[in-house]
Amino acid sequence: MLIKGRNSTRHARLRPRVVLREARKLSLPQEKLEMFKSMEDWATDNLLVYIKPVEKCWQPQEFLPDPTSDGFYDQVEELRQRTKELPDEYLVVLVGDMITEDALPTYQTTLNNHDAIQDETGSSMTPWAVWIRGWTAEENRHGDLLNKYLYLSDIKTENNPHQGFIYASYQERATFISHGNTARHAKQYGDTLLAQICGTIAADKKRHETAYVKVMQKIFEVDPDESVISFAQMMQKKISMPAHHMYDGEDDDLFVHFSNVTQRLGVYTAKDYADILEFLVEKWGVEKLVGLSDEGRKAQDYVCGLGAKIRKLEERAELSAKKQPFMPFSWIFDRQV
Repeated sequence: MLIKGRNSTRHARLRPRVVLREARKLSLPQEKLEMFKSMEDWATDNLLVYIKPVEKCWQPQEFLPDPTSDGFYDQVEELRQRTKELPDEYLVVLVGDMITEDALPTYQTTLNNHDAIQDETGSSMTPWAVWIRGWTAEENRHGDLLNKYLYLSDIKTENNPHQGFIYASYQERATFISHGNTARHAKQYGDTLLAQICGTIAADKKRHETAYVKVMQKIFEVDPDESVISFAQMMQKKISMPAHHMYDGEDDDLFVHFSNVTQRLGVYTAKDYADILEFLVEKWGVEKLVGLSDEGRKAQDYVCGLGAKIRKLEERAELSAKKQPFMPFSWIFDRQV
């Protein structure tokens, strides 16, 4: 993918750093397979309602200049004039958001490898498979839209579905917050179309979040011990966003530097990370779980006490981001941000 900057004749090539692994079948214990099988009617009634009918889905071209119209070049020039007002920090965040959305559809392959999903041909009609395909399609449109907007502006997986759904819940809420904040900033900078684009994606993210949170809410009901243990394991490893492998061929710490900018700009911060954790703990009733194993109780204590620990690090993270030296980003032709 090629992103062209405003004030330079050099092109910056952007590519995610991806490690390819041989596809493998991920099997589950029989009792876990039966658990997910028993939830299929529930998923049909409670999960698939969050997939928009095809005829109601928006498409990227609805937000972009129409290449078939006589005024196409004027529309592109108008778009470019608006984006000239966007500061470099915002452009860095927007490109990072786009990479995140581009990466998300690749998660379909991993999810499909789980026996609980079983969509090896892409045509399974189980509610889990239908949801994954619908979710992937929407994430793909998010990446397409941001990718095309930026182009026109000239500017290890474990066999644990519990962890997968927990991750998706966390990630979708995080990206909902991030896109919502980029929409707010775009409006402040005077680009109302970009604000609408980011707001539309944020609305989809909120719907995705609601679905995944609801799935885990149900799984906590039927399998609380495994659920809280998986939750603790995910938080011990820390929740990394899909773009954490981003690489431009130059900066080995690109995601760290990108994260400093999002913290500094207030798009996604350490406070948001803690807020999401506490939201999920409350939503899934983690503090009220009873009848847990010793490992489950330890996991419960860990997760419920983690929010306060993260809060203590918020101010430190904010100060650290402010103290970081400005770094060159190849996305915007090595201008320092």
